[in-house]
Amino acid sequence: MDGKKRFEILYKEGNALVGEGQRCVLVDKETGVNYLFIQAGYAGGLSPLLDAEGRPVVTR
Repeated sequence: MDGKKRFEILYKEGNALVGEGQRCVLVDKETGVNYLFIQAGYAGGLSPLLDAEGRPVVTR
């Protein structure tokens, strides 16, 4: 890698340590694919963000 950050945070809400946890939308700057990341306490999950037809959401 050339030292550049590959992922960018597009949206963030909540708090990872309280209630429903923290939700973030990340974009892969190389592919444009958006991901949903959820963290609650010590647990977390990552999934591609999908549109109504089940295709990955891509940011140009």
